[in-house]
Amino acid sequence: MRLLIVEDEKRLALSLAKGLAAEGYAVDVVHDGREGLHRASEGGYDLVVLDIMLPGLNGYRVCAALRAAGHDVPILMLTAKDGEYDEAEGLDTGADDYLTKPFSYVVLVARVKALLRRRGPSGGSPVLNVGDLRLDTAARRVHVDGTEVALTAKEFAVLEHLAVRSGELVSKADILEHVWDFAYDGDPNIVEVYISALRRKLGAGFIRTVRGAGYRLEAR
Repeated sequence: MRLLIVEDEKRLALSLAKGLAAEGYAVDVVHDGREGLHRASEGGYDLVVLDIMLPGLNGYRVCAALRAAGHDVPILMLTAKDGEYDEAEGLDTGADDYLTKPFSYVVLVARVKALLRRRGPSGGSPVLNVGDLRLDTAARRVHVDGTEVALTAKEFAVLEHLAVRSGELVSKADILEHVWDFAYDGDPNIVEVYISALRRKLGAGFIRTVRGAGYRLEAR
């Protein structure tokens, strides 16, 4: 799943991005309200972590603009302010949850997971079944023929992206965009490394390579 962090405190933003990436999410970071609105409006994000006190546009206005344009992406608002009035204002603009600084990173991750679980992959069920393969995206667990398979966070993220689009052809570029972040400039063949690892762990028959085009997850 892909997250956008809109936070002008750069050390905090990068710290959150690093932690969430370790949880298996692809994370993009911007430090300005206008850029955050532009990036979120383009779509493709499963959740936005949005600070309220931002240069350009504040978080309230960013949130309100996204909702007015019909974007239903979950929004977790962050602020150094507290009080019932501020929380009510944030939620009235369409935010899904609200977290006051300073906050525990563990709490933030729990809130993120709860919002994603509520939404489910592409708005559907948090459990994906592809033949004998079962992915619980909320618990982040995978079973094949009833036997649990241990995956790393990044392996799970690659498999989840394929499972959400089960039966469809998914290009290497699309996997890079959604599982890694927009700033990734390493070897694109890293996707092949993770596909190979998944095939070893899941067994043959699930992931088909379409030469020169990408990969397709199929029931076996």
